[in-house]
Amino acid sequence: MKTIIQQIADKNKELEIAESETNKAESSGTPINNRRSFLRKAALGGIALGGMMNMSVEDTIAQTTSKVQRSSSPSDLKITDMRYALTGVMGGTAIIRIDTNQGIYGLGEVRDAADPRYALMLKSRILGLNPCNVEMIFKLIKQFGGPARQAGGVCAVEMALWDLCGKAYGVPAWQLLGGRYRDKIRLYADTPQSSSPEEQAKLIKFRTETQGYTWLKMDVSIGELKNIPGTLVNNKFWDGATGQYDLKEYMSYGNTKHPFTQIQITDKGLEELAKIVENVRNMVGYEIPISTDHFGHFDFNNGIRLGRALEKFRLAWMEDFVPWYMTDQLKMIADALETPVCTGEDIYLLKDFKPLIDIHAVDIIHPDLATSGGLLETKRIGDYAEEHGIAMAMHQAGTPVSFMANVHCAAATQNFLALEHHSVDVPWWENMVKMTGSQPIITRGYAPVPLDSPGLGIELNEEVIKQHLNPRDKRFFEPTPEWDQKSSHDRTWS
Repeated sequence: MKTIIQQIADKNKELEIAESETNKAESSGTPINNRRSFLRKAALGGIALGGMMNMSVEDTIAQTTSKVQRSSSPSDLKITDMRYALTGVMGGTAIIRIDTNQGIYGLGEVRDAADPRYALMLKSRILGLNPCNVEMIFKLIKQFGGPARQAGGVCAVEMALWDLCGKAYGVPAWQLLGGRYRDKIRLYADTPQSSSPEEQAKLIKFRTETQGYTWLKMDVSIGELKNIPGTLVNNKFWDGATGQYDLKEYMSYGNTKHPFTQIQITDKGLEELAKIVENVRNMVGYEIPISTDHFGHFDFNNGIRLGRALEKFRLAWMEDFVPWYMTDQLKMIADALETPVCTGEDIYLLKDFKPLIDIHAVDIIHPDLATSGGLLETKRIGDYAEEHGIAMAMHQAGTPVSFMANVHCAAATQNFLALEHHSVDVPWWENMVKMTGSQPIITRGYAPVPLDSPGLGIELNEEVIKQHLNPRDKRFFEPTPEWDQKSSHDRTWS
């Protein structure tokens, strides 16, 4: 017996030396063999005694833990790097990868059309931290987010942390958020405007019959009226979407806040827009909800007039009549209409949702998880709305990375209605990732909730992503050492 004890002591001394060398290697950034590292740590915890019986310590532990999923030692995880790839989705949507000292990584996404540098500038703030401390890291970096795309970096990091944490502990992200309410997530398919009713019918048939979607969203834009005489007042300065993404065209009506254009819709214009909605309603019937958005930049009075003209079609919601922070005007629209009023895709954090929810200025909140603060903050937003009798739909126009982050959040939030899928017509979109569990990413208009895979439940299909990088930036998860050093004092109080 004493000989065995002496053998254990000798073995433990060897393991302690090896552990010391491992820690030095980790601190210097040298990669290590994760399995052997775990085996050494487990042996120090007392499993070594079994290893003296005919098998080596490593073989004993490998046998006894063969059916246990262990990706890492979570308490020893440290962030070592952040890299990105700018995909061609929505004209440029960046996927980020946060690496660790144990070989596992997390995936996140900077919101569609946002600059990946929103995320890269956060790298120096999170290097060396344990990614499983998600809320602590979020509180460190949330000051660097803002409305709409300005929140893209903070939310991308938050998504990647939950993916990492789930992988480290071997559980799905929804489990870390408190569990799930549902096993599949209902999707609504974005349906763009078409050049003719016939073309619109093809798009809708593809979504409802071929792909099985049970909820649609469509644009009812004043852009449809610009070539029809007598439908708009002051329309000569309206250029639709052409100028609204170019800040150099600051005085363009396409880039001017809605109340400040003095564009008005005539009765003839209201009739023409009603025909567009009626045509779609006649195609799908009343079993399928139809949501609407992208109306154009006009004031709340014209919003009320348009809303009343479309009331008879029983729309699921009308979205973003005026900017989200014009709370009083949204309240007036909501009070004037029976159709639900919806906003939220550009709102960052619960604190800016609260004024809308508290006075019931909207009937449905509509956060974009890649702007609203990530998975946990979006769940908090949904929970707060639920307490006030307000439902939550979710906006999403990115890659499968943010899509799956939304799936996990929607599974964990009770008052959820439907999640947007904006890339229905992109044939390679689903192939950008591989599901690590047994279920597909989408089936017949629903997203199955991953039940048997950790984190977000995906890995990248690197060959597909390489084929669809944005032409302006062909880098593919290359090193980013220029973002390693922090050179500012970030505290926001004295």
